[in-house]
Amino acid sequence: MSFATLLPRPVSVTPAPGSCPWPSTVDVRDAALPAEGYRLEISSDGIVLFRGDAAGEFYGRQTLRQLAGPDAFRAASLGGEASIPCGVVEDHPRFGWRGCLLDVARHFRTKAEVLRFVDLLAAHKLNVLNLHLTDDQGWRFEVPAFPRLTSVGGWRPSSMAGSGGAQDGRPHGGFYTGDDLREIVAYAAARSITVVPEIDIPGHARAALAAYPSLGTSPAYEVWTEWGISTSLLDPSESTLDFFRRVFDHLLDLFPSKVIALGGDETPGATDEHREFVRLLAEHLVARGRTPMGWDEVLDIPGLPPMVIGSWQNESAGVRAASAGHDVVMCPEQHVYLDHRQAEHPDEPIPVGWVHTLEDVYAYEPALTGPRMRGVQAQVWSEHLDDVRRVDYMAFPRLSAFAEVAWSSGDRDYAEFLPRLRDHHLPRLDALGVDYRPLDGPRPWQTRPGVPGRPR
Repeated sequence: MSFATLLPRPVSVTPAPGSCPWPSTVDVRDAALPAEGYRLEISSDGIVLFRGDAAGEFYGRQTLRQLAGPDAFRAASLGGEASIPCGVVEDHPRFGWRGCLLDVARHFRTKAEVLRFVDLLAAHKLNVLNLHLTDDQGWRFEVPAFPRLTSVGGWRPSSMAGSGGAQDGRPHGGFYTGDDLREIVAYAAARSITVVPEIDIPGHARAALAAYPSLGTSPAYEVWTEWGISTSLLDPSESTLDFFRRVFDHLLDLFPSKVIALGGDETPGATDEHREFVRLLAEHLVARGRTPMGWDEVLDIPGLPPMVIGSWQNESAGVRAASAGHDVVMCPEQHVYLDHRQAEHPDEPIPVGWVHTLEDVYAYEPALTGPRMRGVQAQVWSEHLDDVRRVDYMAFPRLSAFAEVAWSSGDRDYAEFLPRLRDHHLPRLDALGVDYRPLDGPRPWQTRPGVPGRPR
């Protein structure tokens, strides 16, 4: 095995003759290295791992696992001896924010499935999980002061089957307790991943409105069973503002993340009062010592405090956000929305959005540079991902390509990347039990015949 099998690519590699037994004792030492950086010195006498910080040590150990071969990614040893090649690897990431959004609101993912997804992010040296916890179709975390958010808002009687309007008639729901979320946060932190929670306001709020109709302007609401953009918005009154201050305060007790996301996207019919509602909640988070994050629509709100802006509609929104003094995470749907279809192939299941091939994702190059550019984030929206195998299929191996974009600087060559992926990284995904999309198209059980999509 050569160092070229690494994914993401190392910054600096000096191969040397010989090999080192695996597993082997690792001598860990602190060093003056960039944040999250590491230096591995591997010889037949052993391994020395120099780390810039705790994250650097974690990523160095991940690289050792990559070098040891696919079986190192299995949950238990298969026995036998393994070795890793001798040499020196010095490495650090391109971006400080290497994120992936997982939407657990549209289709709930169990705690065990979220922990597994954290493991998959860690295996790719991604370091932010943006957990989308609330939307029109479900509220996914317990708030003791407002129990109806989960007893009512956590369930819906049916879901739209694809994008054709037909309903599947199958109840769907679930939510996390406070201890569940504390466990997810701690599990992620042990793998150098920050969990950034998101409550979406003032739109995408039908689940909350169904639980507490007084938050809106109609006498009754239902948790939405459709996909798309609902016109139901929160009533931007003082009582609604107080309600969500209490909800966000509870969230802050569960999540230590410096950044807390509040949505702000897709609000048809929003008024100046709705925009002021978002601004006041952003100010509330600032007063609590946190940094609010919003989708790029919030740039139209006057008087915002400095925020993190998720630039999803296009990259020019990120450039505009940076010029207005906000930090930016680039996540444009034209490039890194992993719920979008992967090919024009007629067997592609529930084809949604634009075609984003593996090569397209690998070729993504953010338009923004400079100090306001925090990093990049892939998006896994789950309207049409109703089980964990569908998440696997849409996310991988495109998220593997995205991980290299997020980590590695310099020119990228898809012709060089593809054999590394095919010959070395896909076997790692096999060992991890990932039901990814094969490079030549879906397996028979990965198709969804007759379920309509919404291609662009």
